Order: sequence, then C-alpha cells, then structure tokens
Amino acid sequence: MSQQAGYSPNFKRPAEIMRMRRKRARSEAGVFSSPSGQGSTGSPGPSDASPGCVRPFSPGPLFNTQNRSGGGVKRRNPFANIENTYSPKKKFLIYNDDGNAEAAAQTEKSPEKEGEEDASTKSEGPGVLPFSSRLTEVEKQERQSISNKKCLTFSEDDSLFEEEEEDVKSPLLKSPQAIAPASIAPPVCTEYPADWSLKTRLLFTSPLSLSWSEHPKAQEQALGLSQHCRAQFSPLPHSLQDPKSCSELRCAFQQSLAYWQHPSLPWISLFPRINAERSFTGKSTPWAQDTTLQQSLMSEWSVSVSSLYSLLKARLCPYFYVCSYQFTVLFRAAGLGGSSSISALISPTTRGLREAMKAEGIEFSLPLVEERRKSREQHNLTVHQGEEEEQKEKAQESSELKEGEDCQAGDEGDNGGYNDDDEDGSFSWLKEMGVQDKIKKPDNILIQLRKEGNAVSLDHKPESVVCVEGSHTFTLINFLINCKSLVAAAGSQAGLPPTLLAPVAFRGATMHTLKARSVNVKSQVGSTYQNISSLEITGPILPSSLHTVTTLLRSAQKGNFSGTLYTHAPTAVMNTPTTKEQGPGGSVDLSGFGLQPASIQQLQQPSSLGKTALTHINMNNYSYTWKN
Repeated sequence: MSQQAGYSPNFKRPAEIMRMRRKRARSEAGVFSSPSGQGSTGSPGPSDASPGCVRPFSPGPLFNTQNRSGGGVKRRNPFANIENTYSPKKKFLIYNDDGNAEAAAQTEKSPEKEGEEDASTKSEGPGVLPFSSRLTEVEKQERQSISNKKCLTFSEDDSLFEEEEEDVKSPLLKSPQAIAPASIAPPVCTEYPADWSLKTRLLFTSPLSLSWSEHPKAQEQALGLSQHCRAQFSPLPHSLQDPKSCSELRCAFQQSLAYWQHPSLPWISLFPRINAERSFTGKSTPWAQDTTLQQSLMSEWSVSVSSLYSLLKARLCPYFYVCSYQFTVLFRAAGLGGSSSISALISPTTRGLREAMKAEGIEFSLPLVEERRKSREQHNLTVHQGEEEEQKEKAQESSELKEGEDCQAGDEGDNGGYNDDDEDGSFSWLKEMGVQDKIKKPDNILIQLRKEGNAVSLDHKPESVVCVEGSHTFTLINFLINCKSLVAAAGSQAGLPPTLLAPVAFRGATMHTLKARSVNVKSQVGSTYQNISSLEITGPILPSSLHTVTTLLRSAQKGNFSGTLYTHAPTAVMNTPTTKEQGPGGSVDLSGFGLQPASIQQLQQPSSLGKTALTHINMNNYSYTWKN
C-alpha cells in the first residue's frame, strides 16, 4: 500500500512529528516553486504522486485521493494538529481550490524566491489569485490569532514544542508551583529548646573528624579544669579551620565535661539510682550493716544539700538534682525555666509520698493532671453545650405542665432530691423503706478510697510529677533531710544517701568528668561508603553540659553534625512547665551562676517539650532540627 506525502500512519512523539513536518514543508516548497510543478528528488513521497494527491497534514476537510491505489479516503491522524504548533519560524501549507498544496515560509523572502513565485502565479492562469496575495491574507489571519493569544501568560501549545524552537528565544513566566524548593531558603534555627532531663549517653556523628576531642595535653586539661572552677570562658570563632591545632577548643571541651557530685565512691557508680541494683551487686558496701557509718554518711549529705540550697537561693547555683532510689528531684533557681521563684519538680511520686508532704504543710500541684483536667472540661463544655440547652427547654416545658399539681410536684421533688451527698453516709431513705438493718452501709474508709482511686492510679507514672514553688521549696529540703523513706532500708542500696549532682562546686562535693572517646567509622550512603567520625560521651550529663558541648561542635564541625541523646527515663518529665510564670518586670541578674551566657539564655526560657525529652539533634548549615 503506497503512502502519500505528509501522512504518518504511526503515533509518534510531538518532537518527531514536527521534524517530519518541517522536512516535508521544505521539500514541497521546492516542488511548487518549479515552473513544471514536478517533485524534486528530495521529496519524501513517491515520485509518481502528483501534488493534487497530497493529503494535507492538518485538520480540516478530508480530500479524496483519486490517484491512490485502492481508493477510499485517507484517515486523519488525530494526534497531529498544526494549529497547536504555531511558531513564527515555522512553514505552513496553502491549498488551492483544486486541492493542490503549496508551501510558504513566514520569514522574509529572498528576491530569487519572489521571482520564482511570480513565475508560478503566471503559469496558473487567469481567475486564480496570485500567491503573494494569498500569502498576505494568511499572514493577516495568523497575526490576528497571535494578538488574541498575547493576553495569556503561559500557553500550553507554545510550551509543548518549546525545546524544538531553537531559533526563537522568548522568556517563560514560571508559576509558583514551578519554583524549585531549593530556591526558597529554609528558616534558620540557631537554638533548640531547653531540656531539663538528665542524659546518660550522647553519640555525635559528623562528616568532619572529631579526633580533636581525644588525648588532651596535660596543660590543656589543667587549664580546662581551672577555667571550670573559676567560671571563665574563652570565646571561640564562628568556624574553625583546624580544630585539632586549636588549644582553646580543647580546653573548652575539657571544661564542659566537668560536674560536681556527692557522695563519691570510686568503686561504685552512683548514677543512675532508680532500678540500679545490678550496678551495686557484688560491690563492697561496708555501711549496709554499720548504723554508725550510715548516720555519718547521712550527716554529711545533709550539710551538702543545705549548702546547695543556700547557693541556689543566693543565685550562685543555677540548679541541682537529688537522685534517690525511688524518685528524682530537680531544684531550679528563680528566673530559670520561665518561673519567677525557686521551683522544684519531683518524679515519679506515690500516694504515700504526696500524703507525707501534705502532712508537713508542703503545698504542691500536679501540672499534668491539672492540664488533662482542663482539657477534659473544655471538651465536655463543647460537646454537651447543645445537650444542656435541650435539657433546659425540656425542664421549662415540664414545669409549665406541673404548675397545678402541687402534691405530685412535692413528691417528685423529694424523689429528685437524691444527690451525691448520699454517698457520704446519708441513708435516711432506707428507714422509710424499713430495710435499714438488712443492708450493710459502706464505711467512710471505703468511700474515701473510692474517691482517691484516680490518685492511686498515678503512682510511678509520668503524670505523678509534683511541682513545688516559692518558700515551700525550703520546707521540701527539710522534709527530704528528715524523711526516713529517702534512704533504702534493705537491698543493695541500703543505708546509702541520694546522689547530689550540680554544675558548680558546693560543700562536700567531688569534681568528676564525663567520659569521652572518638571513633572513625565508615558508613554506607547509597552504593558508596563515607568516612564518618563519632564522639561518645557517657555519664550524668547535665542540661548546661549538653548545651556547651553542642556549642563547641557547631564551631569545630562547621555547623554540620548530628547527635543521639539517651535520656534517664524518670527525668524526661522534668520539662513540664510550672504554674508561676515570670512576669515582664521579673528579670533578675543571673551572671553569678557560673555558666556560659548562651546556656543561661537557653535555660531561662520555658521548655516547650512538655513531658517528653529530646532524643535527636541535627545541625545542618548552622540550623538546628530536633526530635523528642
């Protein structure tokens, strides 16, 4: 079956269709420019096909192919539409009344081509419009259609073959969706929220080497400990070119690892204390059976905790922790954590401990319980608002119907007088029935236990965190010193007082340093392996120590590192906000805390973590992201 020029039986991509159309337009232009009207050798169609048999490659009326072998009408390709591919540089076909096709270019004509066109128009005979006049009419129509399309900022037809128009370069307006996300700068977060929980392990990784943190010189280690005791801090540049050769960085790192602890037993790790029976198993505990030694340890502990509270009240110590075998207490100075007074958080607690605190006159609150109660009340108000209105309407209707029935209304009032007071021991209605002796009345103890069922269910849970504020914190210190249940009476921790942790020195304290080690490993990223350096820090990691270490890593690692934080579970709830917030005029001088100004500024803000703690920290291009 012979194919005619300009017809494509197969579906092809728009770019290929445009290439074929331009080739055919050029070849057909050469055919009709000759006086004889015969096809040239460059024509893609067969040589015996006359111009009248050419099926136009555009939508419109179908032309009968009289010279086609087999007859019939050619089926039009629905995917080829020349009107949708307009371009000022593209050529188009013009059809005569006889069905013959002529090709013309919309560009400027050369004098030679104009002469050939004049010759061809003369040979056409009278009664036929010259080719130039027909060309001008078509150009007018094309220009009119172009002017109508100029109001559009973006045309699908022009963008479809934009890559094929190499000669035409026109600016293309981009929509907001077309803008790449990388061109929009993300917000820079230079700080992460304060985390008041104690950490047991930190693991930092970075593409840059962290070997500068290992093997400090004796002079660097001594200088770092001296600066820690004197609360001196050397400023570091924003980015370090060679961290390993920077002595100030290595001294500051040793300074950030120091903390103070009481009591101190070299052969036993005294943190953590909750669920730490394994760490005490098999260790020598000479005080376990010696009452005199237990009293001596408790006496020294009382002096140390009193010294810490005095420093806290004088704003010379920012915070300290009391870690017992049952619970942990965090004392914070006024101005930290968004509180305008000294505050203390105890977690976890039991009903017995709370009752003992009440008996000593210590006022406290349960922040998470109150927050849950308020949220429930607001939810109930919104849900039952419509139901209450309906009940009021029904009550009004019933009262109108029963206005005349005084006796029945009185009886119903007596029956409706049953309320919650009956639960407190009012059983007079049993006497009216004559069965007061047959039914056993619940005693007051059972009623009280029923009311406090929710309080008992909070024991040893994060929701049991207790907040003490103001002058009641001093009463809490005396309560802890005299509380017999503070020290275990049996077990591996029997007779051992709680552990005190603080970022500054206090009476009876011993300086300890966190353990740090660096390892270089290879991590698989896709199909390749990259060298990644890691830094592991273990020990009781205080909030100020965490912030100081991340500040040093920001300068040493050029703002690119990530860290995994392991939290001591009972202290994760220490980020609960207190009730007394600091007012606008409640700013106090916190320069005597012995911490870096940046760390103090972070700890001043109320934590937004709630009853959760940070688990991951990531810094990319000096911008923080975190998970909790």
